[in-house]
Amino acid sequence: MESKWRKVKLALGLNMCVYVPRAIDDSSASIKSGARFSDASSLSNVSLDGDSSNYRPTTPTPSSSGLRLSKSGTKSSKGPCAICLTAMKPGQGHAIFTAECSHSFHFHCITSNVKHGNQICPVCRAKWNEVPFQSPASNVSHGMPRVNQVTFPRDDAWTTVLHRLPSPPGDAGRQISSIYHVTEPAIFDDDEALDQQTSVAHNRNQGDCNTLDTVKIETYPEVSAVPKSASHDNFAVLIHLKAPHSGRKQNSGRNDSESSRAPIDLVTVLDVSGSMAGTKLALLKRAMGFVIQNLGPSDRLSVIAFSSTARRIFPLQRMTDTGRQQALQAVNSLASNGGTNIAEGLKKGAKVFIERRWKDPVGSIILLSDGQDTYTVNSRFLSTDYQSLVPNSINRNNDVGLQIPVHAFGFGVDHDATSMHSISETSGGTFSFIEAEDVIQDAFAQCIGGLLSVVVQELQVRVECVHPTLQLSSVKAGSYRTSMMGNARMASISVGDLYADEERDFLVTVNVPVDRSRDDMSLLIVRGLYRDPITKEMVALGETNEVKIQRPEVARELVVSIQVDRQRNRLRAAEAMAEARVAAERSDLGAAVSILENCHKALSETASAKAGDRLCVALSAELKEMQDRMANQRVYEQSGRAYVLSGLSSHSLQRATARGDSTDSTSLVQAYQTPSMVDMVTRSQTILLGTPQPRRVLRPAKSFPQRHSGQ
Repeated sequence: MESKWRKVKLALGLNMCVYVPRAIDDSSASIKSGARFSDASSLSNVSLDGDSSNYRPTTPTPSSSGLRLSKSGTKSSKGPCAICLTAMKPGQGHAIFTAECSHSFHFHCITSNVKHGNQICPVCRAKWNEVPFQSPASNVSHGMPRVNQVTFPRDDAWTTVLHRLPSPPGDAGRQISSIYHVTEPAIFDDDEALDQQTSVAHNRNQGDCNTLDTVKIETYPEVSAVPKSASHDNFAVLIHLKAPHSGRKQNSGRNDSESSRAPIDLVTVLDVSGSMAGTKLALLKRAMGFVIQNLGPSDRLSVIAFSSTARRIFPLQRMTDTGRQQALQAVNSLASNGGTNIAEGLKKGAKVFIERRWKDPVGSIILLSDGQDTYTVNSRFLSTDYQSLVPNSINRNNDVGLQIPVHAFGFGVDHDATSMHSISETSGGTFSFIEAEDVIQDAFAQCIGGLLSVVVQELQVRVECVHPTLQLSSVKAGSYRTSMMGNARMASISVGDLYADEERDFLVTVNVPVDRSRDDMSLLIVRGLYRDPITKEMVALGETNEVKIQRPEVARELVVSIQVDRQRNRLRAAEAMAEARVAAERSDLGAAVSILENCHKALSETASAKAGDRLCVALSAELKEMQDRMANQRVYEQSGRAYVLSGLSSHSLQRATARGDSTDSTSLVQAYQTPSMVDMVTRSQTILLGTPQPRRVLRPAKSFPQRHSGQ
């Protein structure tokens, strides 16, 4: 229990206090009512002396609850603070807050508690009508704090403000319909117009750019030579793609990071059902605050909240200063109640995209839920039956549908991982498993770090056989759609969008025939075409890449390409995970663990593993973690299924997902994480920890929870 509360305390920020339940004598935790403050206007003369915990309020106003300094405390103020459990000693200049229930706390402790959504007394659980509220110190000018209830905190330097809570609604069942108090239109054509000035800047920047960076292609044959008199079935060729760092090469000395990326239309579909009450909803609001603060003025955001029904609480609006404030107000107004209707939430989110008048180059949906859809899915179906949750308009298998991926986040141990994974797979998005509540912001940060760096769209890769008798045996591309044509002499791979610096690896196999006519053989030619999201122009991939091998007379010992071997290991591990999951769903956990263990042993004997390849090390750790999460049926139901499905989502798309209870990294590099994701996660963790070092050394996040020695 103490470990769990320690995690929550870390999540809520450095020097913040969270109530750990234990017996507290009410008499020792209460003080007599003293100087009190009722609202922000009564704090007009607050001054700061540089210590965020020392406040000197003046001109107090009587109210039902209040704030005072311990130097003027009474005998009872010597008791411990019920949150941090340290004494509230008089004479040390620490502010004391006395609630209307007469229990008292250090002001900096209780404000850290209530600003995350807690509105009840940690001691007696009484409902408060008035709570202390803090606004960022950045709003202090000439020693005079200004109330800003919509700007999210970025550090631990606070001014003190008391904020009166609204009266609870008479009908809790109607809370969802009253969110943000805005009438929802029948047609969502009220989206804010795109920033035309930014569009002009994009066009002008084309003339300022040097050459256009393009996707790079590298190919690796399994071995460099095959004897003339020998044939080689299932000969593997690796196709490696890497997206450019940004859409174009900028002139030196210019900072065009905002104008050199594609703006995004982002719709967040958020679960506000009754199970999200308390800490979950508070952490969701904080994570949404981080997203809002990191969107640019050319990006647009819409917010959908769903429980038993769904409602658009914020229209598709640009994240200018005004847009951010309004979006934060909408998110802060969220209240939890009701059931879980994921299908209705997604339907409303798709409606935003269908009926918008304007269209940014990139579009995506972020879906978060901690429960199971009890309105559309009423029993345990196969994953294919979960596709009914996804509107046809955003189903990637629908050729006339929108290309809007849903990045789904399963929150906690009670969510329906199978449905969330199916939703993401059907739409072309990723599925992330947020096991610990305190990493939700990091998980969102990793996701938007990628979405805000899209440099390639509609990427198509074509593979053609060159030798007249050659045919393709297989194209292993995960969940990317592939097709073979021309009597298996040609294949195409629909890759879609790529983030900056993102990589993709596809393994193509051919049957190499006997050929004594020449000393070398041309096997394949690889070409590609994609759309630049900023210029909207189609761009051909660099030079045509031709794959050749030598055909010597005499066989000689050849070394298998490490690049090919490591990708074989990745595919082998992903196949083992999928097979183990099928066994686990049959409640045959013994067989599932055996499959994973056999794969682990096979990987350890490969050339890349023996060479210490980092991907192989990470795969081995992941396989072992999955075995641990299949220890018994209860463990598998609570976390194993979600962990395996998030892993399969990551490997099938070769894109980073959040898994388990950690996105921190100390030893393993997450194979699919991009520099922009690393930067965004680091930014999130810097804010969480209150560390004023935004330029600290970056370390990639990982998908695999750290393992302790001896496990």
